[in-house]
Amino acid sequence: MKVGFVQFCPVFGNKEKNLEKMAQMIRDVEADLLVFPELCTTGYLFKGKEELLSLAEPLSHSPTVGFLKDMAKDRSTSLVWGMTERDEDRIHNTSVLVTSQGQVGYYRKTHLFDQEKFLFTPGEEEPDVIEDKGTKIGMMICFDWIFPEVCRVLALKGAQIICHPSNLVLPYCQPAMVTRCVENRVFAVTCNRTGTEKRNDRKLTFTGRSQMVGPEGEILASASTDKDEVKVVEINPGRAEDKMATEHNHLFKDRKTSLYREICRNDI
Repeated sequence: MKVGFVQFCPVFGNKEKNLEKMAQMIRDVEADLLVFPELCTTGYLFKGKEELLSLAEPLSHSPTVGFLKDMAKDRSTSLVWGMTERDEDRIHNTSVLVTSQGQVGYYRKTHLFDQEKFLFTPGEEEPDVIEDKGTKIGMMICFDWIFPEVCRVLALKGAQIICHPSNLVLPYCQPAMVTRCVENRVFAVTCNRTGTEKRNDRKLTFTGRSQMVGPEGEILASASTDKDEVKVVEINPGRAEDKMATEHNHLFKDRKTSLYREICRNDI
């Protein structure tokens, strides 16, 4: 299976131009699954809820989903990307998967980063796993990386590949994803964006360095900090079915779940 990331710098607020850029970047790319950044169709640094509402789309009749669904079908490539989703009076930071066969899945970001908390409604459902041509795919978004429970839940649900659209500004994620993959023996595709956004009195510079990691923590591909890049590697998703850390240690069966009650406390 050929899997890759598409790292680029979106133009704030210009969905049409960003979708054209996404299509242009993968025009000559052969892959079974490609991952784009978080909020890659709109940009990230919103001035407020009113502006965010003007850019958000309901998934049930989203022009963005329709465009990328057609692109996935035409190219026989499944696509994952991040967008703003409107659900009645709520706005979610959402990752969408469209398969080459027309299936649509989504995940609403659970762990909101910094000022996202004042704009978005956090997702309230566990991340789920979608099967695409026999491969089990999970999604998480950006800051979810710092909560190891997210990757663990996806791995326990059978995910072989975790797609991770991101808008990273902190320097810690890329090395941490090596650990996430080792402790769950899964593949992960972290697709970050590049560039700087400055709006009102806020300025953010995104760190690039998209990467793909294998079940033993091996870096399969990585990108620069500031360039548009598409990288694709061929993997065997079946490797993620082997959860043996040693001849005698199974990552999941060796857990002592009765000793982990503190993890689920919510009164801290």
